[in-house]
Amino acid sequence: MSSAADALHTVSVHQTEALLFFTLLQLAIIILAARAGGEIAVRLGQSSAVGEIITGILLGPSLFGWLAPDLFDLVFRSAPPEPMQILSQIGLLLLMFQIGLEFDFGHLTERKHRRTVAWVASAGLLLPFAFGFGLGWLATPLLPDGVEPLTAGLFIATAFSITALPILGRIMIEFQLTRSPLGVIAISAAAINDVVGWLLLALVSTLAVSQLDPLAFATKVVLVMVFFAFSWWGIRPLAKRLVHRANPGRGRLPPNLMGAMLALIFVAGMSTYQLGIFAIFGGFLMGVILHDEHGLREAWNTRVGHFVTVFFLPIFFTYTGLRTDIGSLDSLTDWGWCLLVIALATLGKFGGSYLAARRCGLGHHEAGILGVMMNTRALMELVVINVGYDLGVISQQMFTMLVIMAIFSTVVTTPCLRRWLPLIGHTLPPRVRE
Repeated sequence: MSSAADALHTVSVHQTEALLFFTLLQLAIIILAARAGGEIAVRLGQSSAVGEIITGILLGPSLFGWLAPDLFDLVFRSAPPEPMQILSQIGLLLLMFQIGLEFDFGHLTERKHRRTVAWVASAGLLLPFAFGFGLGWLATPLLPDGVEPLTAGLFIATAFSITALPILGRIMIEFQLTRSPLGVIAISAAAINDVVGWLLLALVSTLAVSQLDPLAFATKVVLVMVFFAFSWWGIRPLAKRLVHRANPGRGRLPPNLMGAMLALIFVAGMSTYQLGIFAIFGGFLMGVILHDEHGLREAWNTRVGHFVTVFFLPIFFTYTGLRTDIGSLDSLTDWGWCLLVIALATLGKFGGSYLAARRCGLGHHEAGILGVMMNTRALMELVVINVGYDLGVISQQMFTMLVIMAIFSTVVTTPCLRRWLPLIGHTLPPRVRE
């Protein structure tokens, strides 16, 4: 018995070591490739996040798996996918806390240009939502078996409506637009879009999980609202007291405070999971309730934020890339659908924002610049469609089409701004000139 137990233990150890080996191999390739992709994107005048997203796609079956299928299988198929999946979800949970922490609600109360912000935010939500819902309702051939067109339509509509606030913020900083009137309008409208977008995603996720059962759906919505209220009026005062006692700032994040924040994020993620929506919402909510703790935000970004973006974020992009197979669009019909997705998403977000800006008196070029900034989707889009894919609401083909749309909408932002900003008299900083 003893020798048999020893043999089983030895086999288990070897399996664990093999799993660790291939996980480390994947991580090394992902991190190095992401850094290289980010540097190349910056040299081409794009945001580093754009390069990291594209690199993640290229590491999947769309390129790496197509060019070297045996090597691809060796790297990404020799071990179970669970370790990478868990790492990507932990990273996404931390990233969502970081995004919530950096959320500036001051933009939502900006008095100057308030009418324009309201119009642009409303049109930039309603028109793409309508286009996305119509597409999801009509694209029956692209839906997984058994999925209600209503649920699929709501998910695609939410994906069409989102704006990538963090990426847009980075781009605006590069072009020195953060304090310009046009920049204030864009970031304010994008902030409103993101608030409503995350609420919509939570609502649609709840609807999908409840499988269109009105009572189950209503119960989950009430429970989620109770948790949000408890977080704001119950957890927030205690968390703020803890932060004030630790007094973080200037890169100083005491270990006890860091541990408490990590535990808070993880418990919140567990709570939202138990409520029937994804764990990432818990992380985002914990960031939102502490958004006005500037010392904590500065310390977190210094001590933890860089590690999240360098280590965890590329894992999420590659995780998305492994699910994206451009080769699955193997007919003219598929590519026709893909072009329709890109066209409707762009027309809805860009067109809605442009028309609203013109309605409020902005000129043609100013409205176009505002429209292209609102059309930036990138990371936020990938989060939404991964949620939809995990719930089985959107098919692998539609997932791939939405990934391509997210990349396209982000890649075109920088060259359009570089071309159009001089037309309204905005001087381009040296680092973004051609």
